[in-house]
Amino acid sequence: MAKIVVERIYSIKLRQKMKKYPRWLRAKKSMRYIRKFLSKHMKAEIDNVKLDASINEKVWERGAQKPPARIRIRAVKFDDGSVEAELA
Repeated sequence: MAKIVVERIYSIKLRQKMKKYPRWLRAKKSMRYIRKFLSKHMKAEIDNVKLDASINEKVWERGAQKPPARIRIRAVKFDDGSVEAELA
Protein backbone atom coordinates (compact mmCIF):
# COMPACT_ATOMS: atom_id res chain seq x y z
CA MET A 1 0.00 0.00 0.00
CA ALA A 2 1.20 3.49 -0.83
CA LYS A 3 2.24 5.75 2.01
CA ILE A 4 0.75 9.27 2.38
CA VAL A 5 3.37 11.98 1.81
CA VAL A 6 1.33 15.21 1.72
CA GLU A 7 -2.27 16.04 2.57
CA ARG A 8 -3.69 19.49 1.88
CA ILE A 9 -7.00 21.31 1.59
CA TYR A 10 -7.35 23.77 -1.28
CA SER A 11 -10.04 26.33 -1.99
CA ILE A 12 -10.02 26.63 -5.77
CA LYS A 13 -11.61 29.75 -7.23
CA LEU A 14 -13.41 29.08 -10.49
CA ARG A 15 -15.54 32.18 -11.07
CA GLN A 16 -13.04 34.50 -12.79
CA LYS A 17 -11.27 31.69 -14.63
CA MET A 18 -14.42 30.24 -16.18
CA LYS A 19 -16.14 33.50 -17.20
CA LYS A 20 -13.93 33.75 -20.28
CA TYR A 21 -15.31 30.50 -21.76
CA PRO A 22 -18.65 30.07 -23.52
CA ARG A 23 -21.44 29.19 -21.09
CA TRP A 24 -21.91 25.68 -22.42
CA LEU A 25 -18.22 24.79 -21.81
CA ARG A 26 -17.78 26.08 -18.26
CA ALA A 27 -18.28 22.91 -16.22
CA LYS A 28 -16.11 20.87 -18.58
CA LYS A 29 -13.31 23.46 -18.42
CA SER A 30 -13.70 23.64 -14.62
CA MET A 31 -12.94 19.93 -14.31
CA ARG A 32 -9.84 20.30 -16.47
CA TYR A 33 -8.73 23.36 -14.48
CA ILE A 34 -9.12 21.52 -11.14
CA ARG A 35 -6.97 18.63 -12.40
CA LYS A 36 -4.34 21.07 -13.75
CA PHE A 37 -4.37 23.09 -10.49
CA LEU A 38 -3.80 19.97 -8.39
CA SER A 39 -1.00 18.68 -10.60
CA LYS A 40 0.76 22.04 -10.33
CA HIS A 41 0.36 22.52 -6.58
CA MET A 42 0.98 18.90 -5.58
CA LYS A 43 3.92 18.59 -8.03
CA ALA A 44 2.56 15.53 -9.80
CA GLU A 45 1.97 14.50 -13.38
CA ILE A 46 -1.47 15.45 -14.67
CA ASP A 47 -2.13 11.79 -15.55
CA ASN A 48 -1.55 10.76 -11.91
CA VAL A 49 -4.29 13.04 -10.51
CA LYS A 50 -7.45 11.11 -9.64
CA LEU A 51 -10.61 13.11 -8.91
CA ASP A 52 -13.39 11.61 -6.81
CA ALA A 53 -16.89 11.36 -8.24
CA SER A 54 -18.12 13.81 -5.58
CA ILE A 55 -16.08 16.60 -7.21
CA ASN A 56 -17.61 15.81 -10.59
CA GLU A 57 -21.13 15.81 -9.11
CA LYS A 58 -20.53 19.14 -7.33
CA VAL A 59 -19.22 20.89 -10.46
CA TRP A 60 -22.01 19.54 -12.70
CA GLU A 61 -24.73 19.99 -10.02
CA ARG A 62 -26.29 23.06 -11.70
CA GLY A 63 -25.53 22.01 -15.25
CA ALA A 64 -22.81 22.81 -17.74
CA GLN A 65 -23.41 26.58 -17.71
CA LYS A 66 -23.19 27.32 -13.99
CA PRO A 67 -20.30 25.65 -12.17
CA PRO A 68 -19.72 26.75 -8.55
CA ALA A 69 -17.74 29.94 -7.90
CA ARG A 70 -15.28 28.07 -5.67
CA ILE A 71 -14.76 24.54 -4.49
CA ARG A 72 -12.93 23.14 -1.46
CA ILE A 73 -10.91 20.02 -2.16
CA ARG A 74 -8.86 17.70 0.07
CA ALA A 75 -5.89 16.37 -1.89
CA VAL A 76 -3.61 13.54 -0.78
CA LYS A 77 -0.29 12.75 -2.44
CA PHE A 78 1.20 9.28 -2.08
CA ASP A 79 4.85 8.22 -2.25
CA ASP A 80 4.36 6.68 -5.70
CA GLY A 81 3.51 10.15 -7.09
CA SER A 82 -0.25 9.70 -7.43
CA VAL A 83 -2.70 12.28 -6.12
CA GLU A 84 -6.25 11.55 -4.99
CA ALA A 85 -8.74 14.37 -4.43
CA GLU A 86 -12.19 14.54 -2.84
CA LEU A 87 -14.54 17.22 -1.54
CA ALA A 88 -13.41 18.72 1.75
